[in-house]
Amino acid sequence: MNIKVRPVSEHDVPALVDLTLQAFVPIFESFPKILGDSIYQRIWPDWKASQAEAVKSMCANWEKYTVLVADLEGEPVGYLSYDLNNQSKTGTVQLIAVHPDYQNRGIGTELCRAAVEEMKERDMTLAQVETAGDASHAPARRAYEKVGYTGLPLVRYFKSLED
Repeated sequence: MNIKVRPVSEHDVPALVDLTLQAFVPIFESFPKILGDSIYQRIWPDWKASQAEAVKSMCANWEKYTVLVADLEGEPVGYLSYDLNNQSKTGTVQLIAVHPDYQNRGIGTELCRAAVEEMKERDMTLAQVETAGDASHAPARRAYEKVGYTGLPLVRYFKSLED
């Protein structure tokens, strides 16, 4: 498989939205089981709309975000977005997704490598990313670890106040 990592173009956006919605189904199916329906609905009443808007916004805001696309024969099969804080010299991965048909083939890892290299070239001294510890996020964690990220176990608690 000959994957090329390249900058996003405006023509990529519909495909990136589509692959995000497909790739994130397992994640958003797992959250109600973990959090319960009440909390889940408060945080993500319409996850598809919010994720689609996040992708569109990052792709449109090229002054703030860098979006790298994993291209296979002219078709986007994954992407990673990040932003930079020049004051703290920190690059932060905001979002990564790989189309389900192409997952577990090293594409996420390659996107992470490319982003880390770009961050270094842009004088960042630290790269960071946040992800969840549940099973649906395991592929993302593997990609980050393969590139050399060190995980810090954190726990975020939620409690519905409507019960």
